[in-house]
Amino acid sequence: MARTPATTRKPVLSRLVLPPLDSVGADALEAHAPHEGLSLDGVDLTGCDLTGAAFTECELVGVTAHTSVLQHARLVETRIERLNAPVLDATRSTWRDVALSGSRIGALDIYDAEIRSSRISGSKFDWINLRSSTLEDVLFEDCTIEELDLAGVTAKRVAFVNCRVGSVALAHARLQDVDLRGLEVGTISNLEALSGATLDAEQVTALAPAFASHLGIRVEG
Repeated sequence: MARTPATTRKPVLSRLVLPPLDSVGADALEAHAPHEGLSLDGVDLTGCDLTGAAFTECELVGVTAHTSVLQHARLVETRIERLNAPVLDATRSTWRDVALSGSRIGALDIYDAEIRSSRISGSKFDWINLRSSTLEDVLFEDCTIEELDLAGVTAKRVAFVNCRVGSVALAHARLQDVDLRGLEVGTISNLEALSGATLDAEQVTALAPAFASHLGIRVEG
């Protein structure tokens, strides 16, 4: 029988270092096409269909991407800073060695996606739909998320540091070394799916009434 580690394992992340990049505009991007070594600064991608596009060693800074479509897209060793996207469709996309920072995203639809070795920091989201996605070695840091849907996810070595989430849905989630100690959370649904997560004593105390209700325990003074 496999032994449970004595301590929660942290995400394994490497520093993202990009080579010299070529500055381009929105007209250089195409759906179902590879894009390598590109820098997009202040570009407006509103309404662009980039389904199946691949970005490798790219940088997107100050980009607007309202209703942009990144379905089945691949982002590898790519930096995204100050992204403004009220609605972004990235369903079934792949993110590997991605750094997303300082961004404001309203509704991020990224279900059935694969996110590995990535850092998301200093960003605000109204809603993130990660249903049925795979997360491995992912760090959320200094983020605010109103609604986080993790139903059906498979998550391994995921951590939250100085983050706040209004509500979290965990139905049928499979968690391993998911560190929630740095997460201020309003409500958690499907408490049975917390197996494999790490909480601190204060969080456990705050959740005690919910645990009791879930287990059918009557608490009387």
